[in-house]
This record gives sequence, C-alpha cells and structure tokens, in this order.
Amino acid sequence: MVNVVFDIQRYHVPQWDEDAAGYAYDFHVTFEEEELQGSSDQDDAFNAADETTSFDVNNDLEEEGLDGFSDEEHIEQDEKWFNTTKKAKKFYMLPEEEDPLRTIHNKNSIPKCMLLCAVTTPRYDAEGTCYFDGKLGIWPFEPAQRRSKNREKGTQITKPINVTRDVSRSFLITKVLTAIVAKWPREARGETIWIQQDNARTHIEPNDEAFRLAVQQTGLDIRIFNQPPNSPDLNILDLGFFASLQSKTFLTQSKNMDDLIQNVQREFSSYDESKIRNVFLTLQGCMIEVMKKGGGNGYKIPHMNKDALEAAGMLPNSLSVDPELYHVVLQQLAIA
Repeated sequence: MVNVVFDIQRYHVPQWDEDAAGYAYDFHVTFEEEELQGSSDQDDAFNAADETTSFDVNNDLEEEGLDGFSDEEHIEQDEKWFNTTKKAKKFYMLPEEEDPLRTIHNKNSIPKCMLLCAVTTPRYDAEGTCYFDGKLGIWPFEPAQRRSKNREKGTQITKPINVTRDVSRSFLITKVLTAIVAKWPREARGETIWIQQDNARTHIEPNDEAFRLAVQQTGLDIRIFNQPPNSPDLNILDLGFFASLQSKTFLTQSKNMDDLIQNVQREFSSYDESKIRNVFLTLQGCMIEVMKKGGGNGYKIPHMNKDALEAAGMLPNSLSVDPELYHVVLQQLAIA
C-alpha cells in the first residue's frame, strides 16, 4: 500500500518591480510504502518506513512562472534588544555563601543593546555531519562617538543608537551580505537566496535600489521579502531562537554594554546548530497550523517531542501536510 504525503509552503514574494509581485510555492511530494498488515518483524517495519522516494516539483512551477524555494535558501533576519540582566534572578547557593550583590542605577531602566541577527537552516552531509551551522552572524549597532572630559575626542563608547531605515540598509549591506558571501555553501551559490524580514517601518523595501546594486557586486541572486503581518511565529528568531539566546546570556555576568555584546556573541557562536534545526521544524508546524486556521493566527504552537524523536533516529527533515488540508488550501488560494 502506498501513502502519498504532501508538503506545501506559500509565500508572498515581492519582485524588484512592484507590478511583477507574485507568489512562490514550495511543494514536496513523498510516496511512502507502508508496513504490510500482519507483519510481526519490527525491524522490517522500520526498514519499510525508511524506504521513501521523494521529488521536488518546483521545475513544474517554474514553467508556470512561479519560483519555488526551500528553507535551505531562506535566511531569517531580525533585530532584538538584549538586556544586561533582569529584575528577578534565581541563585542556588550553599548555606555559608553570602547573598550576591547586584547594583544598578535604576531597576526600571536596565541597560540594553540592540543587535541584528541572521540565521538559516543548518546543512548536513549524507553521514549526518553538519558542515554549515546556519549562523551567519549577530552584530551590535555601531557605537556612537562622543567627547567628554573623561576621554579623548573620537574615543568610541558603546551607546544605543537610533535605528533608522538608512542604518538598517547599511547593516544589511555591510554585515548580512558580507556574511552570506563569506559563509554560504559553495554548492548552493547558484540558487536564489531569500532574506525574510518583518514589516517594521525601519526595514528597507524589497525593491530597494541601493541593496539591489550591492547584491549585483556579490555575483549572487539575493532577494528580500516581508513575512505576513501579525505573524511573529513565522520567523524562527521570534519563534524561539531569541528567547533561548537571551536566557543563555542571562547565565553570564554583564557589568556594562561591552560585556553584554561579548556575552551575546559568545553564546551565539557556541549555540548548538541542532536547536536551530529544531526551531525550523517548529516553524513548519506553525505553518501547518496557519493553514488549518485558514490563514489566521489563533492556534497554539505545536510540540512534537523532537529530542525523543532524534534520540530514536526518527526526527524528520520536514513535516507533512494532510492531503485534504492541501486541497482546501489550494481552493482558498484560488478564491483569494
């Protein structure tokens, strides 16, 4: 018996020309051979489940004028305020230890710094070894130069700066694009690379001319698209990565802004790439829930006990969509 499993994703893809804006789809169809009824050999059952044949029908979509893309060519970028500490902090201490002393000017104004982060899906070889961890980088917004009686003119001190569209464009070109050129896997440089951003007013437009010219100098095909509004779960950074990274940073001690930046970057560098992969799986689960809600966001984030599945060697690379839901979504898209 053969079971057909559909996997579909739909994104709004603005092109450089606003009049040419369209939609991109990513279809994955898998034919899975189910276990024969009445089989008593458990090993045969697992072997049968592993014997799958999959193919990508993006070529068919390209003939219709639609460009398909997958998570592997999909970069998530966003900004976040990271705090040096928090009001309430739990310590486990021995009876003879003294209570820790934490001082701050104002507990309602904890020092913080905004950093720009960009990540993508980690990549593994046939043996399951990670050769690209998906971490493109995390960068603090540039410090301001100020003069005072305590330091020489031109001495850089780390202070939060106002992030405008020009600042956002500058960091996207000088930081994100540079990291993509330096780190992107060689075998995927011919593919279209999509950078997803939210709808903040300080973000550049997908058809920004300065960004387009900068991309031309890289020799790569890099494009920007905005995620759907009111959908924070469709960005893995807001979905779980930022909260996890902030929690790890709280385990370190940051006395000032420079310590905070160093601690965040250190935790980012040592972050386990398998957790990034797991958040991308959660993202796929959220997409399925969005499809079930007809495009709404009134759902609970799905959990699939990924650690147990990975320990059993059964963690999937991608999630499957029910065929009935697949056809319902196609009908809704046709009406829209």
